Amino acid sequence: MAILSIQSHVAYGYVGNKAAVYPLQAMGYDVWPVNTVQFSNHTGYGHWQGEIFSKEHIHQVILGLEELNLIPSCLAILSGYMGSEAICHEVLDTVKRFKAHNPALLYLCDPVIGNQQCFVKPEVLEFFKKYLVADIITPNQYEAEILSGIQIETISDLKAAAHYFQAKGTQVVIITGVKLNDVAPDTLHIYGGQGNQHYLLAAREYTFPVPPSGTGDLFSAVFLGSYLSCKNLEHALRRSVDLMNRVLAKTAAGGSRELRVLDVDYKQDNTVAVKSRVI
Repeated sequence: MAILSIQSHVAYGYVGNKAAVYPLQAMGYDVWPVNTVQFSNHTGYGHWQGEIFSKEHIHQVILGLEELNLIPSCLAILSGYMGSEAICHEVLDTVKRFKAHNPALLYLCDPVIGNQQCFVKPEVLEFFKKYLVADIITPNQYEAEILSGIQIETISDLKAAAHYFQAKGTQVVIITGVKLNDVAPDTLHIYGGQGNQHYLLAAREYTFPVPPSGTGDLFSAVFLGSYLSCKNLEHALRRSVDLMNRVLAKTAAGGSRELRVLDVDYKQDNTVAVKSRVI
């Protein structure tokens, strides 16, 4: 019941591994966090302290886990923000080594690039364009568009983008933060596709003085945890959207700039509160 999570880390706040580890632990998983950076806080504050870890550092930490013969107990690998092409390749090499020992292992890649504008190095963007192949991916609409080259405005566009990623070898495609011209244009949607299954779910929108960071990191974690427990795309999507709605409601009610990750019961399965639409 273990998950290797390779992401950024902050001392204060809830992004990267700070947004992913506790929810997954609360869902019953043993999480092995490997941090790609360690900062005092996320960069949205405009100033921070800390450092970006090297490819060699990350390799050594993961090698230590391998030397403990832990690979057979690892169900999945989760990756988020990566600060360099070298780290991207290290993560990909790790996935290949782990899958060689356990072909059933799932790899979820959240290809963090940006939201409305790209904030990663050009080399990272090019890596994702060339090498993005995972069992599950969770880009937002902007990231799905820039990686597939397809402008998503309609359900047809959405399916075309999903097929693009599936043709490259991805099994489950999740696209978050979707707005469509032909379905409730003012509503934010979450899309999930697997094979010939296509689902669209409405997500609640909240108004924040400063929108909290880390929502994509949290969603990827709770989706992976949900999917591993049931292997049912629709149920995992509904559960994940419900959990996100509850965290964001707590965050909005508390007037917090940081996600209220600790204020939700992640074992509660309240999927009846979320409707899904087959498209």
